[in-house]
Amino acid sequence: MDRRKIRTDLALEARESIQTDAAEMRGVEMDSYEEGTDACITRVRILDSEGARMMGKPVGTYLTLESFKMSQEDEDYHRDVSEIFAEKLEELLPARWNSLLVVGLGNHSVTSDSLGPRVLDNLWITRHLERKGRMISGIVPGVMAQTGMESAEIVKGIVQETRPEAVVVIDALAARSVHRLGTTIQLSDTGIQPGSGVGNHRNKLSRETLGVPVIAVGVPTVVSAAAIVYDTMDALTEVLEGNESTRGLSETIRNMNTQEQYQLIQELLTPRLGSMFVTPKDIDAVVKRLSFTISEGMNMAFHA
Repeated sequence: MDRRKIRTDLALEARESIQTDAAEMRGVEMDSYEEGTDACITRVRILDSEGARMMGKPVGTYLTLESFKMSQEDEDYHRDVSEIFAEKLEELLPARWNSLLVVGLGNHSVTSDSLGPRVLDNLWITRHLERKGRMISGIVPGVMAQTGMESAEIVKGIVQETRPEAVVVIDALAARSVHRLGTTIQLSDTGIQPGSGVGNHRNKLSRETLGVPVIAVGVPTVVSAAAIVYDTMDALTEVLEGNESTRGLSETIRNMNTQEQYQLIQELLTPRLGSMFVTPKDIDAVVKRLSFTISEGMNMAFHA
């Protein structure tokens, strides 16, 4: 097991975990640039099956919008983020479209998993209005424990009945780094597998399963306990090095390779914590803030 086995839904983190020079990594392209104020856009393109195998993700384009200021209560800044998000969303949507289905995945009753339903709460739904313009419909399919059905089953039936030209799916994600919780938005044109971030795999929502383009939008709201411990290993070894009595233990840890370190963490944590995921204490404010930022960006993109 290696660093890539630490669970993450972010293509950016998957690329960062592969200790290979960009020039030597075949089938994957990555570039980053600044956008607006204090916002960074990273574009990861998985070009072929070799890149997909190395990254553990489908072929396609992944756009990541990052800014630590997203964690702050600043309405003006969040409007700027909404405008950037709208622009990136338009890049992934079909060039010409008139009808769109938006799917809010997750559980409204579980704060860290309520991003999708909350985005739908603030979305301008227009399909039922008798006027010209783009038709936006939305659905919150709930979770299997509530409906007894896979989200993919529900969405597939709606797509067959209403025939949208594309589907946009919003879901909460799992990150590898705590620093990306609530400060990152990922967009991709590869669809999404509900629940995959926390190891609860469901049927995929994609062009292959629905027959139309599927754009996935997500914000990381949880991180695995193992990833947190893994990230503290360097800090731990520095502390141990500062004490003569523990310096030998520090050297032992530093001499362990990535696989050995992560295996040690798994052996220590799994019997006590199992597959535990952690979320910030202010997750309610994070989800409320970013769900509104995303819905505003979608309203800009859909009704410009």
